[in-house]
Amino acid sequence: MKKYVNAKDVLPEALVKEIQKYVQGQHMYVPQVERKSWGTGTGIREELELRNAKIVKAYQGGVAVAQLAEMYALSEERIRGIIYDYQIE
Repeated sequence: MKKYVNAKDVLPEALVKEIQKYVQGQHMYVPQVERKSWGTGTGIREELELRNAKIVKAYQGGVAVAQLAEMYALSEERIRGIIYDYQIE
């Protein structure tokens, strides 16, 4: 559940009055100036990077693509994509 902020608590009174000319009693979304990259706020990006590094290391250690797919509940195509992506970097 999202926590909403009362405009009166964070904006100058003059700005609240100006906004009320256009929007009254409705929820309004104010977009961020700079949008964060996907996964940076939740930590999932780092989790996936770590998982992918483990997959590549296991593959380089001789674990078969089919076995990795089963171990990580991913398709063989996705495992191959992860391996390919890491070999390019």
